[in-house]
Amino acid sequence: MKRQLGWWMIAAALIVVAGLSAPTARAADAQAPSSGDAADAAKAQADAQQKAGQQTVETILREQEDLLAGRQFSYDPAGRRDPFRSLFEEVALHRKGPRPRGVAGMLISELDLTGIVRDTQGGNLAVVMGTDNKGYFLHVGDEVYDGSVIAIDPSVGNVTFRQQVDDPRLIKPYRDVVKRLVPPGEEKANE
Repeated sequence: MKRQLGWWMIAAALIVVAGLSAPTARAADAQAPSSGDAADAAKAQADAQQKAGQQTVETILREQEDLLAGRQFSYDPAGRRDPFRSLFEEVALHRKGPRPRGVAGMLISELDLTGIVRDTQGGNLAVVMGTDNKGYFLHVGDEVYDGSVIAIDPSVGNVTFRQQVDDPRLIKPYRDVVKRLVPPGEEKANE
């Protein structure tokens, strides 16, 4: 009797599962035609993308042909300055207006490194003396008039500045300037 009850329970469960899956199968059959529409739409979109790609390739080939025939001109600077711009114009743009007050208006050559300290957040600060006989604290990334601080190394006592250079003969538009912290006894030995 218990066995028959167990079999009846399993059979009932299978019937319920089959009954629940039947509407899902019918819904999938009803959606089958719309998935064909989706496939047609996807194919139409792929065809449109392929046509746009072909037009791009044709445009590139036409431009290449114009370049080779001499009907068009192209210049790739590859990081170099534009040879058709005036050298004086570029210098005038960088030096426009009066210098700002404080350390932001001082040149790297006008700053004297007097110390390197650690701040409360654990970073390093460069202590510099300006032309106005005032001390300034500089973090990595702080700007001065002709450059910025890119590294502070307390282990060797160096501060590295990246100076912007307006020399058209140089390949790079900048130069790295290292200021060294000189111990008091070594100052007199160098003189």
